[in-house]
Amino acid sequence: MRGNIGAIVLILVGAFFLLSNLGLLNISLRELIATWWPLILILLGIGMFLSPGDRRRK
Repeated sequence: MRGNIGAIVLILVGAFFLLSNLGLLNISLRELIATWWPLILILLGIGMFLSPGDRRRK
């Protein structure tokens, strides 16, 4: 699942930059991150908390 999340993020970031370069999306990435950085940290923390990690059974 963790690899799937990374792939989805890459697809979304690529689509964002493509739409921005084509002039179809007029949003500044700098303003977006400056406004929503706390939410990004919260989502990363939740993702780390819910990921199974490297647990080994003996």
